[in-house]
Amino acid sequence: MSTQLLVIDEGTTSTRAMLFAADGTCLATEQRELTQHYPQPGWVEHDAREIWERTRVVTGMVVARAGGADKIAAIGITNQRETIVFWDKISGEPLAPAIVWQDRRTADDCRALKDAGNEPAVQAKTGLLLDPYFSGSKIGWAMRHWPQLRAAGARLAVGTVESWLVWKLTAGEGAAGAHIADATNASRSALMAIGSGHWDDGLIDLFGVPRAALPEIVDCAGHFGETRLFGAPIAICGLAGDQQAATIGQSCLAPGQTKATFGTGAFILTQAGATPPVSHNRLLSTIAWQLDGRRAYALEGSVFVAGSLIKWLRDSIGLIGTAAETEALARSVADNGGVYLVPALSGLGAPWWRPEARGALSGLSFANTRAHIVRAALEAMAHQANDLKTAFAADGVDWATLRIDGGMVANNWMAQDMADMLGIPVERPRFAETTALGAAMLAGVGCGLFTGLEEASVMRGTVERFEPAMEPEARATRLAGWQKAVDAVLSGATT
Repeated sequence: MSTQLLVIDEGTTSTRAMLFAADGTCLATEQRELTQHYPQPGWVEHDAREIWERTRVVTGMVVARAGGADKIAAIGITNQRETIVFWDKISGEPLAPAIVWQDRRTADDCRALKDAGNEPAVQAKTGLLLDPYFSGSKIGWAMRHWPQLRAAGARLAVGTVESWLVWKLTAGEGAAGAHIADATNASRSALMAIGSGHWDDGLIDLFGVPRAALPEIVDCAGHFGETRLFGAPIAICGLAGDQQAATIGQSCLAPGQTKATFGTGAFILTQAGATPPVSHNRLLSTIAWQLDGRRAYALEGSVFVAGSLIKWLRDSIGLIGTAAETEALARSVADNGGVYLVPALSGLGAPWWRPEARGALSGLSFANTRAHIVRAALEAMAHQANDLKTAFAADGVDWATLRIDGGMVANNWMAQDMADMLGIPVERPRFAETTALGAAMLAGVGCGLFTGLEEASVMRGTVERFEPAMEPEARATRLAGWQKAVDAVLSGATT
């Protein structure tokens, strides 16, 4: 039996295929960027056809590098959560643009539902808040505004990105694909009761979602069908949203263990065990994974802008040439020079949940250089994490250590700054792309390569540790400046 595991890691800005050995070694990777579409301010869309075509290309390349499909034990899929895809069950073609998790077009709809008193019931059932971030309001908006979806009738399929990819991978000549969603992605829709693990009729009616178009909710590990697109059949055995996959990849398997992923956005999850946690500080309760019908839960804080801020500084503002140069720029100045950057380019997430907020750069003087601005952008990562640490602690779940991953944490300066500002040790694994690693672990469990997640955690490998070294006075001064900058953004946001 082959022990190689293929992962499709479909993110917000790119799609990748990666090949793993059973010990966690990454044997091959191929990646293609995805086009970001911004048809109006606050709107973010993807082309689902492009997602599929580029995913198929990179997957085929990695299958070839593995020595053929018969050399692969299973496929794991991890994906950008909350992004919603609409397609035709007969043709298998998209019917509309995919609405991305960052999209804010339903802010008014969510505010109206909140003003009508619906948020407590939604939070009690789903662990989520009424915010454009989640899929339910996106689907309802699309059903009202895109007539082709209503015209599709029973042919309409709606799903998150892993649903779309599984359908395309498993569809045969003239045959429909498997229409499924794993429990972690379903839990981000605001349509699922996370206590029962099923779609909720009241929530479906609240958002105006066609129930017949929704997928079947399944476990995160198991046999979910197979693809024959790359030669010999390959079983699909692992599914999870990107942040849950990273939690697994960081081996946060015991209650209290916490990870933070710094990708396009920043997402911090603390393992909570078998009982859904209840937040009184506007954090989210979510499903960490579901195996054999049993769910493990997590408490989550979501920041909408992290790595996308650096991409914006590079591509839209032209302040840097590459993301890698930010570390040297940050080290080139003694401090931020009084500059603070609040990266609310897609609104503010937890613990504020202000979709109408907009970003701000404050404290500028003629003494400042681009290095101060770049340093302020990196500092914003630790500042936002500290806001979340305060909220987690108020909910009775403080962090003893923080396990970090994602593309941004290759920056040693940022990793140390995180430890300094949080005042706790920060761990970074040798292989920082733990989202893909978690999907590989699930696929390994699903195909029988591992008996469970504990055994699969051998794939995590070694870690590097950053200890806090900042003087308390310097930390307090920075946090006071950050709080002042955030307060200015919040007071300027319309309500």
